[in-house]
Amino acid sequence: CKCNFIYFISLSLGTGSNILSALQDLLWLLKSKVEKQLQIISVLQWVLTFLIMGIACTLILMYILCTDCWAIAALYLAWLVFDWNTPKKGGRRSQWVRNWAIWRYFRDYFPIRLVKTHNLLTTRNYIFGYHPHGIMGLGAFCNFSTEATGVSQKFPGIRPYLATLAGNFRMPILRDYLMFGGICPVNRDSIDYILSKNGSGNAIIIVVGGAAESLNCTPGKNSVTLKNRKGFVKLALRHGADLVPVYSFGENEVYKQVIFEEGSWGRWVQKKFQKHIGFAPCIFHGRGLFSSNTWGLLPYSKPITTVVGEPITIPKIDNPSQKDVDFYHSIYVDSLIKLFDKYKSKFGLPETEILEVN
Repeated sequence: CKCNFIYFISLSLGTGSNILSALQDLLWLLKSKVEKQLQIISVLQWVLTFLIMGIACTLILMYILCTDCWAIAALYLAWLVFDWNTPKKGGRRSQWVRNWAIWRYFRDYFPIRLVKTHNLLTTRNYIFGYHPHGIMGLGAFCNFSTEATGVSQKFPGIRPYLATLAGNFRMPILRDYLMFGGICPVNRDSIDYILSKNGSGNAIIIVVGGAAESLNCTPGKNSVTLKNRKGFVKLALRHGADLVPVYSFGENEVYKQVIFEEGSWGRWVQKKFQKHIGFAPCIFHGRGLFSSNTWGLLPYSKPITTVVGEPITIPKIDNPSQKDVDFYHSIYVDSLIKLFDKYKSKFGLPETEILEVN
């Protein structure tokens, strides 16, 4: 009888243990599912910000002006006039916004990683050349406009400024949202101010290929638009800012787009938009909101690894000649290719893969 009682207690404890284990597994699954949904929401809000926030906020502001709440819109517009030149003077960075938890969910959706290869001196200023553009530059945004991948810890004392289209800073609300992340206009006034009147330890990230490069991005293709992009080198020489090549493996994998051939009507329309507006409309798709097997605006969850290369020391030349620009541009191109070749096999590319420089 005593033996039976002991057996019953053992059996009960074992059953309890199994129930506890099952509950733990269930909680883990629920937590995992919630985290996945938060990741999707975080990425979706950024995609919508990128595509429609500027236009939507402009229309809403115009609507409010026609309602009884017109005074609110009028006050904001007065503030906008007063604050108009702030983006050209380094913006209005917010460490609180850069550290939002939403950006960590954004990072984990793909996931996105930042790889440091060399230390950067806080006594110098830098221009990072970011490649490739991709459709939305998701790696550039996550790594340098948020603290999700630890850019401030990996490069202590360095203030990153991601440069984007100046037209974004003419859009109400959007301009403020971008400035909170340390994003600035990619124009000469803004870059001159940051590199000459903002002390040292500044790093401006320029997506060198721009809209032209986005037209050719497609999964499985590693190409950059760089041969005739030399303006960033001239800026570096004028300010004595060191050049840093940056390559993001996987940036082209997160969206699929229709590539129009040169000479086609589609490419003609894209180039007209690029010339007159500054961006090129792309016909692209990712996955759906509820299923990865349907088409939608969400990017595919493919890993993006951004590798920051070795800085190239640049002398300060107030009026650099074309020969000077060409010389340091060639050094930069060689450094980018070497960076790509060194890390390509570590991030899923075959040794035979070649970086195409257009």
